[in-house]
Amino acid sequence: MKIPLEDTAADVVGKASRGLGVEVAVDAENDVSLRAAAARLGLGADALVALARGHYSPADPGAIDGLAWFNTPFNDMTVNSFVVFDPETRAAAAFDTGTDCSDMLAMDVRIEQVFLTHVHGDHVFEFDRLVEKTRAKAWVSDREPFDGAQPFEDGREFRIGSLRVRTVRTSGHARGGVTYLIDGLSRPLAIVGDALFAGSMGGGMVSFEEALRTNRENLFTLPDDTVVCPGHGPLTTIGEEKKHNPFFAR
Repeated sequence: MKIPLEDTAADVVGKASRGLGVEVAVDAENDVSLRAAAARLGLGADALVALARGHYSPADPGAIDGLAWFNTPFNDMTVNSFVVFDPETRAAAAFDTGTDCSDMLAMDVRIEQVFLTHVHGDHVFEFDRLVEKTRAKAWVSDREPFDGAQPFEDGREFRIGSLRVRTVRTSGHARGGVTYLIDGLSRPLAIVGDALFAGSMGGGMVSFEEALRTNRENLFTLPDDTVVCPGHGPLTTIGEEKKHNPFFAR
């Protein structure tokens, strides 16, 4: 599906400004202004200008057998959720719920687990319904307990049929932010919640510094072909974000 980028260049500057506690005025139509703001905020200037000019859009990774992507409305935005399944056994897990899990429930798979990337309202809106209808076991980081979900420690591993699911900490946007790394399909997946977007990242609601650090340590060390499945906006890859995300490109 074709979904626009979550953030504009002005959004990126605003998130960096708030995160650093530095007031920066920027004219998004002026490249000199954008580059000056990037220098002051530690952003990648070329990536910021490319974002402002509409020159960056992540390449569509194409269909991946075993991955289903859902995009549902929430106020004036949309939110992503995902189902990952073993193509052989049809054993499946949902990652976040979005605001309407009807299409998830209609899939010809067995949703046996629900994994939460974090517990902000747009990501857990349909949690009770999804768990009730599927009787799936739900999981959440022990740094962010949530009623009805079993807490787990960073680094725990799970299985979805023959697929391996590893967990890494990507906190900062949310205290319990966690990314699920999935191996066994045609491409490695990273289901990141709001830790990372195509061309941006979630605002540092808990800690901007922590958001940058956990992304660098636990996402940007992944293989470049890893498909990033974010909580908002289009899919991307680690390789693309290394080059095109103003928070991380240099």
